[in-house]
This record gives sequence, structure tokens and C-alpha cells, in this order.
Amino acid sequence: MKYKVVAIVPMRHSSERVKGKNYRDFAGKPLFHRVIDSLLACEEIDRVVIDTDSPTIMEQVNELYPQVMLLERPEHLRDGAIPMNNVLLNTCNTVESEFYLQTHSTNPLLSPDTISKGIKEFMASYPIYDSMFTVTRLQVRLWDQLARAINHNPSILLRTQDLPPTYMENSCMYLFTKETLIKKFNRIGDRPFMYEIPEIEAQDIDVELNFKVAEFLFKELYPGK
Repeated sequence: MKYKVVAIVPMRHSSERVKGKNYRDFAGKPLFHRVIDSLLACEEIDRVVIDTDSPTIMEQVNELYPQVMLLERPEHLRDGAIPMNNVLLNTCNTVESEFYLQTHSTNPLLSPDTISKGIKEFMASYPIYDSMFTVTRLQVRLWDQLARAINHNPSILLRTQDLPPTYMENSCMYLFTKETLIKKFNRIGDRPFMYEIPEIEAQDIDVELNFKVAEFLFKELYPGK
């Protein structure tokens, strides 16, 4: 059965730690173009929606991405301290869909193949799982703030590749229903599917160093793009 999937990309005009990062040049294109191009290349996605307060982003979308739906973020949701779930709920109330996929402009290495594969794997198991989020596998020795081992026995020195894996939520992609968002006020439901993605695609731009590293990796991974 084919379910309708709407992809949401929320973006603010201002950014505190990397000025203007959403529309700053990234390997020859404004940063947000990279994730929009990837979403539009996925046949499993029925519509791409951008929620923003940015005149710059709105102007570029109107000119270059007429197939993308623009939502101007309401004034009461524009403060940087507003929880993302409030912003997403506003979008879900405006655009009807059976499922919503949310990602960020700050995940420019996320590939169309990885996005499509995640949607397909989740849909093949639905309703066993009620939501999906992407993770990065960690096989390292973890300790808490009191120097207590979390995932290993310090008396037994296993190779890190032999440690039981743990998983980090990398915020690259979420798949959920409006019902889950309302009930849990969270993108992650009661029975989530953890979708492991390649570590190189899980780059997230939060500070200037992240931007430079992600741009370098993008050029290595996608030469000519």
C-alpha cells in the first residue's frame, strides 16, 4: 500500500553560531538547496514543504523550486527558543498527509538513496513500528560523568569493534504521523524504528567547523555536484 509522505524542512532566517548558514554557499550552491534536491529526487515523497521566516529562502524557492510548497512561519513561532515540535505541529495542521518526513538543511550529505531506503524499510514494517528516526552506530568505550563504564567491563579489554553497538540519534531524518506528534508531542512514537545511516551522511552543521568539514566531505563524496 502506498502512503502519502510529505517532507518538511524547517528553516529560520537567522542563525546564532553560523551566520546565514541555511543560504550560505556550500560547494557551489546555497546550503538548503542540497537537501531540497535530495528530497525532490525521492519518488516516495509526494510533496516537499519548507517552513521559514526567511525572505532570502522564500525568494530562491519561488524562483528555482516552484514545485516546493512554502509556508511562512507565523510570528509567534519565530523565536529560536520555540520547540521544534510546535513548528512541526503548525505545519501538520496546515498540510494534510498520512506521514511526515522531517529533515534539516544542515544535513547536506544525506543522499536520495538513503532517504528512499529508509522510507521503504519503514513502510514494509508498518504498523509494527509507528515512527522512524535515523541513528549512527557507536562502538566506543562510553563512560558517565562519574567515570563509570556504561557499555563495557573495564576489566575485560575488548577490541572496540567487538563491543556491543550503541546508537546515537543523529537528527538527520524523522518519519511520523500527525497522531504521534499530537499524542506524544514528539516525533518519536511508542514503537520507533531506528534506521542506521552511513556515518559520512550524518554530518550535521551546528558550528563553523562542522560547515567546513561537511563541505570538504561533500566535495569528496559527490565530485562535480
